[in-house]
Amino acid sequence: MTSWAGRTAVEIAAAVREKRVTPREVVAEHLARIELLDARVGAFRHVRAAASLAEADEVGSRADLADLPLAGVPVAVKDNLAVRGESTRNGSAASPDTPAAQDHVTVARLRAAGAVVVGVTNVPELCVFGTTEGVYGTARNPWDTTRTAGGSSGGSAAAVAAGMVPLALGNDGMGSLRIPAANCGLVGLKPGHGVIPAGIGHGDWFGMSENGPLATTVGDARLMFSVLAATDAVRTEEDAALSVAVSVRSPLAGVAVTRPYAASARSAARLLAGAGHRVRRADPPYPVWLGTTSLAHWTAGTAVDAEGLDPRRLAPRTRVHAGVGRRFVDSVRTGVRRQQLRERLAPFFAEHDVLLTPALARRGPAAAAWHKRGWLRNVLVNTAYSPLTPPWNLTGWPAMVVPFGVLPSGAPGAVQLVGRPGSEGVLLRVAGELEGLRPWTRVAPLGVGG
Repeated sequence: MTSWAGRTAVEIAAAVREKRVTPREVVAEHLARIELLDARVGAFRHVRAAASLAEADEVGSRADLADLPLAGVPVAVKDNLAVRGESTRNGSAASPDTPAAQDHVTVARLRAAGAVVVGVTNVPELCVFGTTEGVYGTARNPWDTTRTAGGSSGGSAAAVAAGMVPLALGNDGMGSLRIPAANCGLVGLKPGHGVIPAGIGHGDWFGMSENGPLATTVGDARLMFSVLAATDAVRTEEDAALSVAVSVRSPLAGVAVTRPYAASARSAARLLAGAGHRVRRADPPYPVWLGTTSLAHWTAGTAVDAEGLDPRRLAPRTRVHAGVGRRFVDSVRTGVRRQQLRERLAPFFAEHDVLLTPALARRGPAAAAWHKRGWLRNVLVNTAYSPLTPPWNLTGWPAMVVPFGVLPSGAPGAVQLVGRPGSEGVLLRVAGELEGLRPWTRVAPLGVGG
């Protein structure tokens, strides 16, 4: 008997279209895996068991089944995007427990393509931090459940890495999709501004937040991206050699990249050079004010999202974060620093097609009650392990994470690929080449007694 839990979205959709398996059978297998594993992983805030089976039956009876790109594919949705009939809690006890009247546009696009939403995934409160824990549970890294899955799309990443779903929807305002992808050994793509509809929170963190896919293969990420972006125009000249800059320097002064992550980036660079690309060491001209600008935007986004919520029901770290950010809201809204950063970095990307960096500076911290710890401690821990993701939210340019190598702990390593506006297809091409040259284990070895 074929097991569909742990298979790729491409494989599942093809089998459903060809009627080798029904959507109900696929969804039922994934629900069984969620029931088996999620008590240890903490990926889901809410599992839509009965509703997803009913939706699977609807997909199976659709007249256009043979044309659906995600026919019968189970997906998970981050708890800051509306799923019709479910509440959107944003990881907070202060949010209303009111069922959504309609799907967020990205969820609607997934469903129109034949996907079945099996659940809503855990996030840190208001999706602020790079670890996922709070009143609805703690999302753990399936490769090492003593460690965080990352954040803020931690539940979505944990669900995919554990094989509970082949695809999950996340979003990224300062690395919130790429950080958990890197921790959990996944492919995660943050598209450039405006490529996929955003509509995240109150103003998309001033236009910095983008929705994107989490997947175990580049092919699955490409498929989900094409559905979310409502286009298949993500290809590029497959034979053209690219100019690739490799940099292992942290963008933030005083934050160092540890040896395993730097080694992954250098090893990936060597592979790309061997594949015929023009690879050289080159550091982007990061400005000295990048750290303070990142903090201002990070906190100001939270201040806006916290408006109208009862502060007494927010975790202390969230209250402080929003309080700090209120003083920056007006200056951040002008977009002056973001434009200055784009202008400073544009010549670098005129010279290089792709920037290759480590995905993280160090391993994700322990899975712990970080929401009960002090604000400054959270900020310092987050900054120390993920300084490489925020610049590309500030610029609004595409960036993605790809599993690469193995850390000394045995968990997956990861690299980040960054490109100029409109280069999502180029990044997916390079990611696919890395996957072909150095394949990775797709799903964490979790199982009965695993």
